[in-house]
Amino acid sequence: MLEARHITLRYGARLAVDAVSLGVPLGRVVALCGPNGAGKSSLLSALCGDATPSAGEVHLSGAPLSALTIAELARARAVLEQSPSLSVAFTARELAMLGVPDEISLPEAEVICAGVLADLDLTRLEDRPVPQLSGGERHRAHLARVLAQLRAGRMRGFGLYLMLDEPTASLDIQHQIAVMQQARKAAEEGSGVIVVLHDLNLACAFADRVVLMRDGRIAVDGPPEEVLTSRILSDVYETAITVVPGPDGRPRIFPDYTSAKEHSAHVHRNEPFPRAAGSGGRV
Repeated sequence: MLEARHITLRYGARLAVDAVSLGVPLGRVVALCGPNGAGKSSLLSALCGDATPSAGEVHLSGAPLSALTIAELARARAVLEQSPSLSVAFTARELAMLGVPDEISLPEAEVICAGVLADLDLTRLEDRPVPQLSGGERHRAHLARVLAQLRAGRMRGFGLYLMLDEPTASLDIQHQIAVMQQARKAAEEGSGVIVVLHDLNLACAFADRVVLMRDGRIAVDGPPEEVLTSRILSDVYETAITVVPGPDGRPRIFPDYTSAKEHSAHVHRNEPFPRAAGSGGRV
């Protein structure tokens, strides 16, 4: 279990995460959702060990995350940042190989990397330098590195968590689905998956649990059908949002774009925005 215990995270005077407690079990996909500036990426940074909480602790399997070495962290979790960078013109295949530790034999590493490149529709691009790829292709190449790290870890009894920060933001619909299918697959193979998503319909389709954040805190936490309701979403996002059941029983979400424009106009005029019909107070 990965567990945040009353963690607070500040960047200077800005309070990014405010006394959040959260447990993420293995074998589940947990989506972190919410408006811009809600604290999603900051919470993910604390959960993966990249950011040190100002207060509280993150524990992995009962031990403080802060007590783990960099090598131990790398074995335990694989992280895709929101905007990964690359200073060397590796090919897509070489970048994927970077995710595999040296203790994995070369034949095993090649099998792992060929698998993740195929899963992410990158086989035909594997010999192309990553800087020459499109934005979406580059993002998938970085995800291939992260998935290779996770799968290599699982071969050695590690690979506990996959952590993805907006992995679908620059992708077309086909590849958004492919990426989330890989997140789902990782969970089915026993890893815990934490993914920051802005696309609420992807959260509905692939997450076991949705953590909806606002103002650095958790507003609601639970199954998608309980969290992603019209009343809750309209309140948190401050715009009218319609939610209807899909054919699979999971919610389908439709923002009211007219309401969104009205909200923007009120903000620019510094006027209070009236609550959407049916929305309650703070969740």
